[in-house]
Amino acid sequence: MQQVTLKTEEEIAVMKEGGLRLGRVKGQLRKMIKEGVAASQIEEEAIRLIETEGGKASFKMVEGYSWATCINVNAGLVHGIPKESVVFKKGDVVSVDMGMFYQGFHTDTSFTLSIEPSGEVKKFLEAGEAALKKAIAKTTLGNRIFDISLAIQDSVESAGYSPIRALTGHGVGRELHEEPKITCFVFGSRQNSPEIKLGMALAIEVMYAQGKPDVELGRDGWTISVRDGKISALLEETVAVSSHGPLVLTEG
Repeated sequence: MQQVTLKTEEEIAVMKEGGLRLGRVKGQLRKMIKEGVAASQIEEEAIRLIETEGGKASFKMVEGYSWATCINVNAGLVHGIPKESVVFKKGDVVSVDMGMFYQGFHTDTSFTLSIEPSGEVKKFLEAGEAALKKAIAKTTLGNRIFDISLAIQDSVESAGYSPIRALTGHGVGRELHEEPKITCFVFGSRQNSPEIKLGMALAIEVMYAQGKPDVELGRDGWTISVRDGKISALLEETVAVSSHGPLVLTEG
């Protein structure tokens, strides 16, 4: 990862505009998650919408990856290729991850939802939303990355689920992936964790599982799934650190 770049107010304004546009893309893609829809259809629409918004697909700028989205279903957690053969069914838990490069800066966001979910699945997804809100609230001057991670871990575990340990959130800006890494659990001491500074932009990711947190890489070389086959989820927003508190750039 590249070292985190601290952004000026003008640069944050550009990222805010890019995030607003990506949020609109996300909002439209959310409406498409229905029974009978293929992951490839979501990908096609994402490409169209990102271009319409005046941006470029960030994920296509990642070496070796050829798609604008990562789409995962049920046990699939991250980096799923949006294949035509992946057709959503009733009860599926679907995650869509996307990024956009706009006027020199990346923003990154994702959502997870279920098609006609059971009460148990609703509870699972609500736990992730609550964890993300708590994590964002900790993204303030004077706190440390440790505080964000602790908020995720405490919130997820108190709901009875497992934070993922093998993957992290990250800084974001001129590069899609910058330091610091933002884990979904705490390790080490708080005082040795990076301080949250004015001008940081962070892609905060809540990654968690219904069962055990162990993951494995699929045969396609990209898709990472939870090993026990239970459901997992990914929720992410790009958040800028301002003097007035956290500024969520990618709501939609």
